Amino acid sequence: MFQMLCSLAERRPQGKDVVFLLDGSDGTRTGFPAMRDFVQRIVQTLSVDDSKDRVSVVQYSKDPAVQFYLNTYTTKGEILDTVRGLRHKGGRPLNTGAALQYLRDNVFTASAGSRRPEGVPQVLILLSGGRSYDSVDAPASALKQLGVLTFAIGTRSSDSRELQKISQDPSYALSVSEFTDLPSVQQQLQSSMEAVVIDVTPESPTVLVDSATISQNIVHLLMISPPAYLLQRFLFCVFLFFSVDTAKKDIVFLLDGSDGTRNDFPAMREFVERVVEKLNVEENKDRVAVVQYSRDAEVNFYLNTYTNREDVVDSLRGLRHRGGRPLNTGAALQYVRDNVFTNSSGSRRLQGVPQMLILLNGGRSSDNVDTPASALKQQGISVIGIGTRSSDSRELQKISFDPSYALSVSEFTDLPSVQEQLSAVMSTVLARAMPMTPTVPGKSATGFYIPKFCVNLNMFQMLCSLAERRPQGKDVVFLLDGSDGTRTGFPAMRDFVQRIVQTLSVDDSKDRVSVVQYSKDPAVQFYLNTYTTKGEILDTVRGLRHKGGRPLNTGAALQYLRDNVFTASAGSRRPEGVPQVLILLSGGRSYDSVDAPASALKQLGVLTFAIGTRSSDSRELQKISQDPSYALSVSEFTDLPSVQQQLQSSMEAVVIEVTPESPTVLAYLLQRFLFCVFLFFSVDTAKKDIVFLLDGSDGTRNDFPAMREFVERVVEKLNVEENKDRVAVVQYSRDAEVNFYLNTYTKREDVVDSLRGLRHRGGRPLNTGAALQYVRDNVFTNSSGSRRLQGVPQMLILLNGGRSSDNVDTPASALKQQGISVIGIGTRSSDSRELQKISFDPSYALSVSEFTDLPSVQEQLSAVMSTVLARAMPMTPTVPGKSATGFYIPKFCVNLNMFQMLCSLAERRPQGKDVVFLLDGSDGTRTGFPAMRDFVQRIVQTLSVDDSKDRVSVVQYSKDPAVQFYLNTYTTKGEILDTVRGLRHKGGRPLNTGAALQYLRDNVFTASAGSRRPEGVPQVLILLSGGRSYDSVDAPASALKQLGVLTFAIGTRSSDSRELQKISQDPSYALSVSEFTDLPSVQQQLQSSMEAVVIEVTPESPTVLAYLLQRFLFCVFLFFSVDTAKKDIVFLLDGSDGTRNDFPAMREFVERVVEKLNVEENKDRVAVVQYSRDAEVNFYLNTYTKREDVVDSLRGLRHRGGRPLNTGAALQYVRDNVFTNSSGSRRLQGVPQMLILLNGGRSSDNVDTPASALKQQGISVIGIGTRSSDSRELQKISFDPSYALSVSEFTDLPSVQEQLSAVMSTVLARAMPMTPTVPGKSATGFYIPKFCVNLNMFQMLCSLAERRPQGKDVVFLLDGSDGTRTGFPAMRDFVQRIVQTLSVDDSKDRVSVVQYSKDPAVQFYLNTYTTKGEILDTVRGLRHKGGRPLNTGAALQYLRDNVFTASAGSRRPEGVPQVLILLSGGRSYDSVDAPASALKQLGVLTFAIGTRSSDSRELQKISQDPSYALSVSEFTDLPSVQQQLQSSMEAVVIEVTPESPTVLAYLLQRFLFCVFLFFSVDTAKKDIVFLLDGSDGTRNDFPAMREFVERVVEKLNVEENKDRVAVVQYSRDAEVNFYLNTYTKREDVVDSLRGLRHRGGRPLNTGAALQYVRDNVFTNSSGSRRLQGVPQMLILLNGGRSSDNVDTPASALKQQGISVIGIGTRSSDSRELQKISFDPSYALSVSEFTDLPSVQEQLSAVMSTVLARAMPMTPTVPGKSATGFYIPKFCVNLNMFQMLCSLAERRPQGKDVVFLLDGSDGTRTGFPAMRDFVQRIVQTLSVDDSKDRVSVVQYSKDPAVQFYLNTYTTKGEILDTVRGLRHKGGRPLNTGAALQYLRDNVFTASAGSRRPEGVPQVLILLSGGRSYDSVDAPASALKQLGVLTFAIGTRSSDSRELQKISQDPSYALSVSEFTDLPSVQQQLQSSMEAVVIEVTPESPTVLGM
Repeated sequence: MFQMLCSLAERRPQGKDVVFLLDGSDGTRTGFPAMRDFVQRIVQTLSVDDSKDRVSVVQYSKDPAVQFYLNTYTTKGEILDTVRGLRHKGGRPLNTGAALQYLRDNVFTASAGSRRPEGVPQVLILLSGGRSYDSVDAPASALKQLGVLTFAIGTRSSDSRELQKISQDPSYALSVSEFTDLPSVQQQLQSSMEAVVIDVTPESPTVLVDSATISQNIVHLLMISPPAYLLQRFLFCVFLFFSVDTAKKDIVFLLDGSDGTRNDFPAMREFVERVVEKLNVEENKDRVAVVQYSRDAEVNFYLNTYTNREDVVDSLRGLRHRGGRPLNTGAALQYVRDNVFTNSSGSRRLQGVPQMLILLNGGRSSDNVDTPASALKQQGISVIGIGTRSSDSRELQKISFDPSYALSVSEFTDLPSVQEQLSAVMSTVLARAMPMTPTVPGKSATGFYIPKFCVNLNMFQMLCSLAERRPQGKDVVFLLDGSDGTRTGFPAMRDFVQRIVQTLSVDDSKDRVSVVQYSKDPAVQFYLNTYTTKGEILDTVRGLRHKGGRPLNTGAALQYLRDNVFTASAGSRRPEGVPQVLILLSGGRSYDSVDAPASALKQLGVLTFAIGTRSSDSRELQKISQDPSYALSVSEFTDLPSVQQQLQSSMEAVVIEVTPESPTVLAYLLQRFLFCVFLFFSVDTAKKDIVFLLDGSDGTRNDFPAMREFVERVVEKLNVEENKDRVAVVQYSRDAEVNFYLNTYTKREDVVDSLRGLRHRGGRPLNTGAALQYVRDNVFTNSSGSRRLQGVPQMLILLNGGRSSDNVDTPASALKQQGISVIGIGTRSSDSRELQKISFDPSYALSVSEFTDLPSVQEQLSAVMSTVLARAMPMTPTVPGKSATGFYIPKFCVNLNMFQMLCSLAERRPQGKDVVFLLDGSDGTRTGFPAMRDFVQRIVQTLSVDDSKDRVSVVQYSKDPAVQFYLNTYTTKGEILDTVRGLRHKGGRPLNTGAALQYLRDNVFTASAGSRRPEGVPQVLILLSGGRSYDSVDAPASALKQLGVLTFAIGTRSSDSRELQKISQDPSYALSVSEFTDLPSVQQQLQSSMEAVVIEVTPESPTVLAYLLQRFLFCVFLFFSVDTAKKDIVFLLDGSDGTRNDFPAMREFVERVVEKLNVEENKDRVAVVQYSRDAEVNFYLNTYTKREDVVDSLRGLRHRGGRPLNTGAALQYVRDNVFTNSSGSRRLQGVPQMLILLNGGRSSDNVDTPASALKQQGISVIGIGTRSSDSRELQKISFDPSYALSVSEFTDLPSVQEQLSAVMSTVLARAMPMTPTVPGKSATGFYIPKFCVNLNMFQMLCSLAERRPQGKDVVFLLDGSDGTRTGFPAMRDFVQRIVQTLSVDDSKDRVSVVQYSKDPAVQFYLNTYTTKGEILDTVRGLRHKGGRPLNTGAALQYLRDNVFTASAGSRRPEGVPQVLILLSGGRSYDSVDAPASALKQLGVLTFAIGTRSSDSRELQKISQDPSYALSVSEFTDLPSVQQQLQSSMEAVVIEVTPESPTVLAYLLQRFLFCVFLFFSVDTAKKDIVFLLDGSDGTRNDFPAMREFVERVVEKLNVEENKDRVAVVQYSRDAEVNFYLNTYTKREDVVDSLRGLRHRGGRPLNTGAALQYVRDNVFTNSSGSRRLQGVPQMLILLNGGRSSDNVDTPASALKQQGISVIGIGTRSSDSRELQKISFDPSYALSVSEFTDLPSVQEQLSAVMSTVLARAMPMTPTVPGKSATGFYIPKFCVNLNMFQMLCSLAERRPQGKDVVFLLDGSDGTRTGFPAMRDFVQRIVQTLSVDDSKDRVSVVQYSKDPAVQFYLNTYTTKGEILDTVRGLRHKGGRPLNTGAALQYLRDNVFTASAGSRRPEGVPQVLILLSGGRSYDSVDAPASALKQLGVLTFAIGTRSSDSRELQKISQDPSYALSVSEFTDLPSVQQQLQSSMEAVVIEVTPESPTVLGM
């Protein structure tokens, strides 16, 4: 896992590349010294000397002159010296455009020192003193596309608009009066640079976790927020990114048509024709274009000219040579890039189709090819260059996408000789096909819709930036049978090896080769790193001599290869990810076993191909091969050429070229990984394979008919078909016999017939173990019909009637490992414990008295089977093939062990729990102690100790604690119970509970005491206390909670109940009894609470993914803290008496190892420790910082001596004293830690615990021993058994030097990130946050999926109208039957019933009753309501507003599914459309059941899905649909499964960190501002308002870190009574409220007051914690209509995330109040202010909703959030939060379209044409179904709104109004003012804009002249608002002005007159469709959703 992550990781270098471009023209002569000084001052602030920043200076006037490049100087001093000596250049004119272009082509390049390809920010600072003589547009744009951040500084002589164009952003264009004023903008420039060019390492991303409460809050938020949707979108972009369609390609032939190729042209034409003949030319397959060039280029035909091969060939045959000179290849390349590889010319590049350019060139180019060739590569176009002897081969290599893509012939007539080579290159291109980087949304070539968010959010670019190259090539080892039997065949084997080597790429360092011969033992002919050229290898192979010898030990040879050839020291590049290939040529059967060595090679990832002769054992060769199909066979070795092609094809299929060469392509492995992730979750629970294993022994003869019938009943309920359920039956006694296999029958009838004919088998003894093994090996197999490898759930149902005669442990375990769910059903004769062992889970073991009682467990079996399907684990396939879900499982997913890796992430955390009892043994509990002891025994009886799940410890305490036994003392329940029975009361005083809790934390909940907390096992503490503690319990209780211990405290009447609540995990876990003798009364409550908290960690299916996701995200995040460029190495030397003579050899060995290290403070560190009886440090890791000092110290080492040899104590010593921060260890910073032990004897003490402790701490121990050492002990000590090395004597240590190096390389390659115990900065510059230290890190770190609360809220809506009087009893009975099936009593399900006719009547709410009995009693007593008409619409609306609410008991905010069951007997009198839609938007799942009198279409509208609308003839028939309803409910109300993210590199780390912070909303805190109407009209009501506020405050938790309150009064203007940070106690707030005086005044300016609180109260300085993610609320008490406009300030508050709740009286304007409120439902109303108490409850409900919906914050500054997490600058600067917000909300369909029409005097004659154009566009919109909205505004001097976006709701109304529009008239034309007006008054929520909901906003401007005022700022403001502007002008318009206004210059269209508008209508609509796409993709089914 981490190796894969490491291969993807690439730390972006710090620093920046800064280029100064100085105006050196004649006009700046006097200002030049000031410019020079300015440059010096800026350079002074840069970090040049530590290689972070680089600087270049360029002067320019007419042309540019480089003063020095980015790589000229490496020190600040050199740069400053050069700048001081700069001379003014002089010259005219000032060509700024040419200078910018020059920088792009010559300075911001790798050769000039630019580090842009490595991701280093590129900065340009332009100092310009005048307007440019040439155009700056194109060069400025080119620099922006290159990613250069430009800052432009000008003087009063400069053109400010020009500087804004050049700058990255208009705000980066600065201005001074003269250059001597430059110091005045220095600070502004530096601040802007810091804001943009962020330091890649976050400044101090200090992540702190304050308490478990924060964790719970995050989890709660994540359950109610849409992280799954956010991730789904992110992953969908990742998925699309790789949607390259290699079944299609676009190929352009560029032919040299110059004078020099006239005679060769027929040969070129024929060659192209032959290539085309092999293509599949169709519109949706391959496309072809041909271009000829000489001086310039000419297209013969485009990619979309022809759609069939015949037409292309015909056109080719008619081609004429073009002629001309000179040969401008550069211009031709640029031409095809700009004119042929385009959408309009038929290129499908943007849809992900591979693009190829095949160049046929016959000479050197006359122009430069560098820039156009680079531009083609950047665009992902693969250029293949074919030249002749007249071509320039180096030029051709530059042009080609890769130098290996440049092919060569002597003459063009030789082109057929490279045809094959061209095909191979084209195949490589397709294999490497670069994912597309689309710039417009649309359907991709692979059929996936590319949504706009993927384009707009630059996700593809982000993915591209994360590229990392894995090494190319492969390591190939030939293993040749050199035994006596192959003497005659050896020459043929040798020739075969030579032919294979000829095909490899050795000379360019891609492939490596080794050859080994073997017979009795192996002999290496040469290693993988022996030769580096193909010639050397071939020469050696030709000279090979046959080895001879016998017998043939193939197994030993394979093992030898694993240990000695496929190693780093032998040249293997396996740790770097290079594919390892073994080709075995064997001529006989092996004398020894090949099983284990073959398996070991496979585990190592070696791809083995085995070729044998007729003398070989074909089954043996299949075992050895990676796949049986890779075992090939020939009659004799002389026939080897016949299998060469097959071998090479197989190798190509398996050993793919892992990495594209382009450094901008994402790691190839990532693509494969994503696909495997996708397949991994493709579990198909709609299918299952079920095998029945029946006990057919003599003992079940009489019971067999009952068993047979039971199986038959189970099968009757299955859906037996080939592609659905499959069934097999096996009987067993002594051995097993198959009655029929899974693929024997494909129909249920056939299975049942076969079952009825089953005969009892008989036999003895009963070998259940053998039978289990048999079904595993012979029935759950592909050939027998099992679809396990395709992901279909596998079940084995065992019917067993006795104890097994053989052992069942191993076969039962094997079945579980294979993912087969065993359900065991036994009788009283069975062994129940054996049955639990066999079953997949003990709860899957069912029991009956006799087999005749089997029907009694039928229901129980069904429940278990449902659980199995719900938990269905993704498959781990071992062979490729089509999965059950329809996805093909490619071989690479199998070969690369990707599924195993994924499975290892999703692995179960250990089951069970660690339970510690802490018993009050003080003097006061003497009489109660026997009852406590009995209680402990009863609890222990319920635990699972004997199967190693649960562990128990008991501690007594009074003044101090005494451990009775630890968690690892006993392993059986019997031992524990015996010890508990014998416990003696301790006695003593006082009672120090605090000290006892602290003792448990430090000494009992530890690994050494048996705690399995580090492994994730739940830790439980049960405290029995009989009095108040003498010491404080606060800190120790908190420490236990932080450790993750779940504490239950039980006290008596003498205890302090508040103290027990503090100690407990949750106050509800503090239980109480009168005396300890009453303990049995709380036993059940304690056990239930324990079960609720200590859940089985392996989740039921939907959260398997969640658990995987948690572990995966954790790995991604922590992995960046590993720095394999550094290591800390400690040598632990055996200095006991027994090694006295060997010590010099040990010392020299250590010295040799150190000689190869890079010892420096920030590189490698070394320590040496000697030990015998105890350990002694010779020097620590931080003692020396130079290798020379380490070596000197080593040479002076003296042998220590002593006995005995306590290796265990020494290991513990180095762990506690050397691998520590103070001793120089950098473990906590992620530096790999190694301990090299040199040991010469068996240890006298135990090594187990200290060795385990070192491993847990991530320290890699390498043990080297002698013959006197205990090899097994050494393996235990070593991190991995393979890390234990051995020599005969210490004098032989040099023989393992190489082996040690290999192990150390493995350690570094595998470097695991540590599990830190303290936060701090890692060695790689990343901060290790505290939450990674906390036990709950998986839950804390982006826990994007947790169980949603179980259960559901079910509302019945019953038609109680006159027409259902007779049917009502049947409806009532139906409700009762449904309620009977619900889980009400355990608080899972809630029920409400509502009757309706004309209006609705609630019978009871969701929170009225809590037991099923109460509900049923009430339903039985329901009376028919009566009344007419039937207003179903009104009833549905009523439910939405009054029943599906928190105050009515709905748990919707907590994520509980909401279900509505409607029983309706007629058509509704009112409309149901809007209310039904509102319920769906609310997430309510509606099922509608009607009778023959109902309107079936109406019911379908109401239902969540048309299939959920059910129908009966009469209500008395309701029982007939009950099952259907329940099944549908079960299918819909499922637990949610989130998506699984993938591994990206650097930016993803930041992205994930921002995701984590994004959800850090702290709903335990809130900031509440009361805004009170203090105008003259509320004088008499003010006391009532004041009292109301006081009552609200009384319910708040006012503290500095909890709730904060402010009060503001307003009338004409606003006045603060007190701020959010004025008071920190509730008492002070209440006192201040009581002293409030009414303000008075008029008029009532509510708008101004809203703006005031936004700007002055909801601010950081006033105590608002908005930026830290604390929910913000404004409660407005208003008594009248506002005199000013409220729209803009209300909208501003909403945009800032402030939830406004408006409360008004009858004097208020209710619509105005709804506008102001965050949501219309947040607007409450009373008649008078004296009635305010009546809405108190309603206000509480709204406030709860606000907290539940609390949107993650969108911070604008870095800093510490309220939840304790530091918000780093990159999260702010990179707009990550905004991106997340935009992803986390499903944007509605449709668009808001505003037309802005020029109504000035100059358009009077053109106005009718404008009006008609608007009508035609409106005709194409979807207005009537509420998707699109339209507004029209006319303007001249000022704007006039004709109608707003929310004025009309039908297309007819809009068209009528547009037809009647009158021309406005007036002058001048102020387009800027009109645009600003639209921004402030039309694109607003109050005017109907749905921008806050994510609906695309479109502006279509029709303008007939140049604007009189400036359009720059308003146009920019609209763009920032996200408005997509299209501008259409006439010949009188200013085209550049229209381009500025438009979203994109291409969206500025032009007509001669307005009467020509129809000519651009299609273009406008196409552009709109391309940009304003439907945001939700049609099938965003990423990862198994």
